[in-house]
Amino acid sequence: MKHLHLVVVAAILGILTAHADPLPSWNNSASKKSIIGYVEKVSTVGSADFVPVEARIATLDNDGTLWSEAPLPPQAAFAFAEVKRLLPDHPEWKDDASIQALLNQDVAALTADHGKGLLDIIAKTHTGIPVDEFDANVANWIATAKCEKYDRPYNQTVYQPMLELLVYLRDHGFETWIVSGGGQDFMRVFVEKTYGIVPQQVIGSYAGVKFEMKDGKPTLTKTLDTVFLDDKAGKPEAIHRFIGRRPIAAFGNSDGDQAMLEYVTIGNPYPSFGLIVHHTDGEREWAYDAKPPASGTLVTALVAAKEHGWTVVDMKNDWKIVFPELP
Repeated sequence: MKHLHLVVVAAILGILTAHADPLPSWNNSASKKSIIGYVEKVSTVGSADFVPVEARIATLDNDGTLWSEAPLPPQAAFAFAEVKRLLPDHPEWKDDASIQALLNQDVAALTADHGKGLLDIIAKTHTGIPVDEFDANVANWIATAKCEKYDRPYNQTVYQPMLELLVYLRDHGFETWIVSGGGQDFMRVFVEKTYGIVPQQVIGSYAGVKFEMKDGKPTLTKTLDTVFLDDKAGKPEAIHRFIGRRPIAAFGNSDGDQAMLEYVTIGNPYPSFGLIVHHTDGEREWAYDAKPPASGTLVTALVAAKEHGWTVVDMKNDWKIVFPELP
């Protein structure tokens, strides 16, 4: 009798687990229904839209899609912190225009001319050092820095609904890849702990590295050679280069992601899915599209979403919460 009781309890728990809400931080909106409807149909054996597991690849932008990019992308905050840390060792920087713009908190100057000043700051803080040293700098910053706007560590400015989406996709046989305009080396330091995505499944902007034997040890040093910007048309090109298979689902938040969504959803031999996170919540996060605080312009991709049937997430109305509870 006791054995029968345990069997019944186990059966009930199994039913409850099977029917548990996979996206509890999402309101029961059309966006949530479209995600679940798509994932279930492509992962259910016998479904007319079933996709074999080896083809279930999802690509996700990072800045503004998985974590907040406002008021500045976290990588920019890291670069700024590095400038202040390194400034005493570089007196020649005191007359540098981009350094002065940073010290004066002149965001407009840094982002003018397609972000020329911002790119200069990143060049000064991301190159000419061994890869291991750079990784250690990023890891230390992630462990200690805090975003003042949200009063939380940067690795806690991730979106709880998107963390649930990542788990849900993987539970249904999807490989989850980050395809972002952010620095590839920068993201690879923290993505596994933050998103459950292994570093080798991260595609980002990158520059060259130089291999040398120093003091009998193999060393890779970051350089400014062969710079590749993983944005706009660069995203599908990078997907082809690094993944070698067309994904069936893509998630972004800006016009920079439009080409990736078009590549994934137009003419795909498998049923495909595209989603755009629209920042509409000025109280809990930020509200922007055509005029972002620093990056993430969303204009043409919104038009394309209507044309191609992509899901557009209204952050204010579709998400119960934005950020995870702090530990």
